[in-house]
Amino acid sequence: MEPPLYPVAGAAGPQGDEDRPGVPDGPEAPLDELVGAYPNYNEEEEERRYYRRKRLGVLKNVLAASAGGTLTYGVYLGLLQMQLILHYDETYREVKYGDMGLPDIDSKMLMGINVTPIAALLYTPVLIRFFGTKWMMFLAVGIYALFVSTNYWERYYTLVPSAVALGMAIVPLWASMGNYITRMAQKYYEYSHYKEQEEQGPQQRPPRGSHAPYLLVFQAIFYSFFHLSFACAQLPMIYFLNHYLYDLNHTLYNVQSCGTNSHGILTGFNKTVLRTLPRSRNLIVVESVLMAVAFLAMLLVLGLCGAAYRPTEEIDLRSVGWGNIFQLPFKHVRDFRLRHLVPFFIYSGFEVLFACTGIALGYGVCSVGLERLAYLLVAYSLGASAASVLGLLGLWLPRPVPLVAGAGLHLLLTLSLFFWAPVPRVLQHSWILYMAAALWGVGSALNKTGLSTLLGILYEDKERQDFIFTIYHWWQAVAIFIVYLGSSLPMKAKLVVLLVTLVAAAASYLRMEQKLWRGVVPRQPRIPRPQHKVRGYRYLEEDNSDESDAEDKRGGGARGDGAEEEAPPAGPRPGPEPAGLHRRPCPYEQALGGDGPEEQ
Repeated sequence: MEPPLYPVAGAAGPQGDEDRPGVPDGPEAPLDELVGAYPNYNEEEEERRYYRRKRLGVLKNVLAASAGGTLTYGVYLGLLQMQLILHYDETYREVKYGDMGLPDIDSKMLMGINVTPIAALLYTPVLIRFFGTKWMMFLAVGIYALFVSTNYWERYYTLVPSAVALGMAIVPLWASMGNYITRMAQKYYEYSHYKEQEEQGPQQRPPRGSHAPYLLVFQAIFYSFFHLSFACAQLPMIYFLNHYLYDLNHTLYNVQSCGTNSHGILTGFNKTVLRTLPRSRNLIVVESVLMAVAFLAMLLVLGLCGAAYRPTEEIDLRSVGWGNIFQLPFKHVRDFRLRHLVPFFIYSGFEVLFACTGIALGYGVCSVGLERLAYLLVAYSLGASAASVLGLLGLWLPRPVPLVAGAGLHLLLTLSLFFWAPVPRVLQHSWILYMAAALWGVGSALNKTGLSTLLGILYEDKERQDFIFTIYHWWQAVAIFIVYLGSSLPMKAKLVVLLVTLVAAAASYLRMEQKLWRGVVPRQPRIPRPQHKVRGYRYLEEDNSDESDAEDKRGGGARGDGAEEEAPPAGPRPGPEPAGLHRRPCPYEQALGGDGPEEQ
């Protein structure tokens, strides 16, 4: 029989040894015998296990945020796509809604989704600082779930307000997501190099660029998940709506030109696309499944995502002043790095919308029919998700390579699409469409992963990251708004705008890298120091933060803020006050009416 690991206090030893002479047994045993350190305790091993658990917690946060964003965007895109197809059909509108004006409601809903984010630069940093990064993610995902829930009762007063609310949540959601992934990479570095942090001290910042390898890995994981949302969005189409659609010979009967020769979106497309109308009960079942998935995304963010900052750091971020928080995104325009990256931000918005409307609709649906729309977007999604891993090439290659490679691939595809006009109702060239969609997804993955990683490397200060990602996603929202305004342009005009923006973005980015290589120092706005106005125990400043207003007036409230108290003069004080301990009476003594400790 093996001896126990920890001996029982007061009992005989494992061999029946007698108590040591002079040491009492039982309840009179010394305290060290009861609460002393474990004999086999290894402090270094326990510390290593502690930080390993912390690193696993960071990985859990990244996976939960990635899965939550994927489910949220997949539900949103899938519902919006199914809703627009159903509302496009004339028979469906007349039978189910009569003269309610459903096309007008849809146009106002799309306007709310695309126009509202233009104002996001004014309120996004304030919301992120007020609620915190994690809670901003949770609230934004909740607004997406609200948009899903309004489709149970499709009316003007449900769809349009929820679309406006969703438009307001787009930029805060993705800005907080980008900030969250960057913070997780920094925390993973801290937990992996805790010994170096202890040697340097808590106030010493880690070396610049030290978290970059972890950031590359985390951004690759996030965008691998996120791009799968386009495939998840096609599940309602594949398993439900495709069974009700006409084939391409009916829907494309009046379509004369596709691809580069087309104008607007699906000119000549048939007004009736549904062979039979889906039952209301089946629609409710599909919407209930989508609602359940949106609710699951909320639970993932709420229950599995940890905080991005410590509580005191959150207070510090808010304490710089709400006016400064409002102004700082505009002040960052003076940084030449952001100015050079603005064309890439705009192109990042252009290329996603072109994949969903230009390639999928103008080239795909226009030539091979609506029933193959889902498979085209699945090809784009899988190509982008698989290619997000290519962002890890930044671990070995120079920093500009992934971004420039994605831009070069899109340049070749844009030039090819400029000279290609597929013939309507001909399926022989469908493999070219799938290949173009998958390759466009590869370029999108390199673009998104490269930009988010670049911003996290250039702006390491946790006080700036939410501002930077707000600016990035706001410019994306501006690009989406421009695409919304120019949806009726000819395809050649859209391709020319896309081509010019891409060339300008690549040239501007390379110019920025050249300036940094030459050692040009960027001009960044100063972040004000936190001004804590908290009355409590978290921050004890020069003035007594536990002092009430009445006590402050009685005890010399004329003292200016931040001024130091003068030392009392030596010797006995003049006046009737008795000599003794001079201190303010405690609350118990005040309740009894006393004036402090009595003289002994």
